[in-house]
Amino acid sequence: MFPSAACALPGPSQSLTPNPKHKAPTPPLASLQMDYLWRISPLMMIIIFFSSSLTSISASSISDIFQQWRQQHGKSYSTEEEYFYRFNVFQDNYDYILRHNTNSSSSYTLSLNAFADLTHHEFKLARLRGLSDSGDLIRLNRGGSLIHSSANLPKSLDWREMGAVTNVKDQGSCGACWSFSATGAMEGINQIVTGSLISLSEQELVDCDRSFNNGCEGGLMDYAYEFVIKNKGIDTEEDYPYQGRATTCNKNKLKTHVVTIDGYKDVPENNEDQLLQAVAAQPVSVGICGSERAFQLYSKVNASES
Repeated sequence: MFPSAACALPGPSQSLTPNPKHKAPTPPLASLQMDYLWRISPLMMIIIFFSSSLTSISASSISDIFQQWRQQHGKSYSTEEEYFYRFNVFQDNYDYILRHNTNSSSSYTLSLNAFADLTHHEFKLARLRGLSDSGDLIRLNRGGSLIHSSANLPKSLDWREMGAVTNVKDQGSCGACWSFSATGAMEGINQIVTGSLISLSEQELVDCDRSFNNGCEGGLMDYAYEFVIKNKGIDTEEDYPYQGRATTCNKNKLKTHVVTIDGYKDVPENNEDQLLQAVAAQPVSVGICGSERAFQLYSKVNASES
């Protein structure tokens, strides 16, 4: 189970080194927004989806389905021209979903989620940004090596069931996937060490981590960890809530250090053995390419594949 990460380019996986002396208080968790991920999540690509299966409603007219979908997602259009344009886009996505879901060899299911009235090009422009080019990444790799034996790893592990993953969040149109991915891993390791699951502030990273990261215009998880280490901690989501846009850094909130980390470790690219070791130890921050059309309409992994 990975922490949330909605990123548009391949990126490194990281595990974090906790500060065992830190005992975080347990403030009330913030009311969190749902996260629409194209993104893994890590791999939590959780999105709100149309509750009825497409195969069970295929006998209904597409117009009725569109009206039900609009009501469910609160969609309205300012002109008749826009209405019919969105209807045609919706129908094209509907047909695409039907074709995919009738393919018995597919390992995942698509559905009519909140993005079903967007073309894939529109979806990419609105949502698929946020991970910087890793070519200039300065990987300091603070932390020790992964030392677990693959032979002793559990066959399966769900960190949600272990209480180490917060509710799914929504980054909106702000390209801050890197901040959500970073906080997800820090939230997980903090819960494992202290027993307290605390939602951390992506907004602090978006506003204040400006040495290498660039707010809503992209960033990298490694730089976020460097920022938290240098700042000696990070504030909570409740105290410094997410705005979906970059704002002025709140210097007073910046001084609130609820959770700290001592380091992090990059898992070598394409090394599944070490990735397994890392995931067995804690939720891991992961960046993937989310540019395929299926990511826009993703619903869930089929039971036989999970």
